[in-house]
Formats: sequence, C-alpha cells, structure tokens
Amino acid sequence: MEGLLQALKAYQTFNPSGWVGIYRLLPMWGGIVCCVVGVTLLLAGGGRLFRVLAGPIGAGVGLMWTGVVASKLGLSTEMMGGRLPTIVAAVLLALGFLFPPAITFLGLGVPLGLLAGQIAGPPDFLLGFAPGFIIGGLMGALLHRQVSALVASAVGAWVLVIGALAALHQFGGLVTAVASRPWGVIVAAGLFALAGAVYQLAVRPTPEQAEKVTAERERLKQRQAEQRALEKRWGVK
Repeated sequence: MEGLLQALKAYQTFNPSGWVGIYRLLPMWGGIVCCVVGVTLLLAGGGRLFRVLAGPIGAGVGLMWTGVVASKLGLSTEMMGGRLPTIVAAVLLALGFLFPPAITFLGLGVPLGLLAGQIAGPPDFLLGFAPGFIIGGLMGALLHRQVSALVASAVGAWVLVIGALAALHQFGGLVTAVASRPWGVIVAAGLFALAGAVYQLAVRPTPEQAEKVTAERERLKQRQAEQRALEKRWGVK
C-alpha cells in the first residue's frame, strides 16, 4: 500500500511515465476489477453513479485549493491547527456523495475564480475572484450532466487502460513495450474517453427520460392488471 501511495504522487506533477507506471503495482485481479470499474464509468458514470466519483473529487478540490484560496484571500491555513484543508476535504467528500452538483459547482467555480482574481491583481483579488467563482460555479451546476459525463468518461478511460495493463502484465514483453510509450497510452485513454462521453451524452437516455420510460412501463403494467381483473370478474376469456 505504501508503494501505491508513493506512485500516486506522480499524479501531482507532469510525469506521463509515472502516471502509466502505476499499473506495475496492481495485481492481475486488481487490473480486472479496474477494467470492470472503468467500463462501468464509461457507460454510466455520468448518471447516478457520478456520486461515487464526486466524493473523492470533492476531497481533492478541498486538499488542492483550500490553501491557495486562503492565501489569496489573506487567510491563514494554520487555522484549526493547520488542519483546515483536511477538514474542508472531509466536508466536500461527504457533500460529493450526498449532492454531486455541488462538486461540479466548486470544481469549475474555484479555478475560474482564481483565474479571474489573478487577472484582477493582488489588490483587487476578491473583486475578480467572487464573480469568476459565481459564474464558473453556475456553469458547472447548470451543465452538471455534461460535466459529470465528461469527468466520468475521462476517469473511466484511464482506469480501464491502467487495469488492462495490469491484467495483461503476465505478457511482459507486449505490456512493457506498450507502457514504454506513455503518450500512446494517454492517447488510447483519450479515445476511450471520447467514445464514452459521446455515448453518455448522445445515446444514453437522460435520468429524466429513463424515469419517464419506467413510469410508462409501470402504468402499462397497472392497466394490464386492471384489464385482467376486469376480465376475471366478468368471466371474459
């Protein structure tokens, strides 16, 4: 587990070889599990399943951006014994599981707010950050389905590719040759992500459409049951 946590640190920097190399730490069964999870996220991760991703994403937003926002606003990260980022991450983890649109709000609002504040300059940072945060957040909330489908497809594609490398690791020569070209792996993941996003946004029914179809089926079953009961009552065959 310690080695896996160390490998995950590669994702904090621009290190394509390190990103791909994490597959070496996964057992074959772990790779198979990752493949199943990746395909599931590609096909349905932008729906109700997105809350499974929204929690960890919220925690990541809290850990990465709390200190930055606090320093830009002139606040001390030493509040609460220096545990402020951890506390915010825990709150956003729970919030992501309970109400995923809040994470898309923050996920777009915070970076756009920081960008707007940077453009406004240090003296007027808050004047730039506030409208940028609100506009970006509203965009994230209004486009929650699209954003969640794109994020789920991207994560699912990467998990699928890494899982496939881990599952096929016993075929050492082939997998090593593929993994030695990290940009090829990244491009492959990008193609899977594109396909997953297109499927979820253009082919897969929206939650509202799915609920409408389910309700229509229930009404049809109820009418058929009532018809059978009526025929039985009047002896109609």
